[in-house]
Amino acid sequence: MGTAISVLALLTLAACGTESGSGPGSGGGSDTARSDVPVTGVAWQVDSLTVGGKKTEAPEGSRLEIDPKGRATAYFGCNHIGAKAEVDGDRITLSEPSRTGMACGEDVDAFEKAAVAALDGALTAKLSGEKLTLTAGGGDTLALSEERPADLTGTRWAVNTLVDGETATSVPADLPKERVPHLTLGEDGTIQGNYGCNSYRGEATVKDATITFGPPAGTKKLCPDAEMETERAVLAALDGPATYTIKGSTLTITADDGRGITAKAVPEKTEGAPEQTGGAPEQG
Repeated sequence: MGTAISVLALLTLAACGTESGSGPGSGGGSDTARSDVPVTGVAWQVDSLTVGGKKTEAPEGSRLEIDPKGRATAYFGCNHIGAKAEVDGDRITLSEPSRTGMACGEDVDAFEKAAVAALDGALTAKLSGEKLTLTAGGGDTLALSEERPADLTGTRWAVNTLVDGETATSVPADLPKERVPHLTLGEDGTIQGNYGCNSYRGEATVKDATITFGPPAGTKKLCPDAEMETERAVLAALDGPATYTIKGSTLTITADDGRGITAKAVPEKTEGAPEQTGGAPEQG
């Protein structure tokens, strides 16, 4: 299957809040970061990086989050990055960085390395409305915008990570485009998408922070092992009751047994329900 990633980094991406989002962290016990500039508990979209006076636009989907307990996670288009974060007033200090070892494209890799280097150490945070600027001691800056939570219903969610208890695994990057697992929940209580091989549709009841998935109807194709393994993991997460959170454009669904998924909101090219691939559904 895909590259295993730190479950701590994954859980931090999903930490704090549901669709309505959660407010900034506040001071308190010794395990809680103090922030006079409200940057914690917010999903930040990374807009650009300026190093040595040269500004570079961030890869699509780049984001940064600092949770109220002092962990930072970042994504710059390839690897998942984690670090310890200390927040004191307008000063943020990041240390002990770690990241996954995925191979990246040349441009994304260059941006990621430059961003990690710029974020290592003490940073000054300046907040202006929904815009945040982090400035390193040498003058390099990272520009960010607060990422509003996507709507649960009507959004096409592309699954990018599979969770099984303490193990988190990236969805294989080489899956055929039409078999990348995805789901769309309708306001009428329906769900449809693809598990990784077979397309499906069914019912999903949303109440508070819980989604209850009904038995699906879907196609019955056989696919290569990697796609079937992904399908089984997604199917396990979307079976019966599960809790969900939305932070920015990231949806996390976790079943009662600890299996789950994270998914990224992607824009629809056409209005209405997503197309159903693979032929007419059969009763699952």
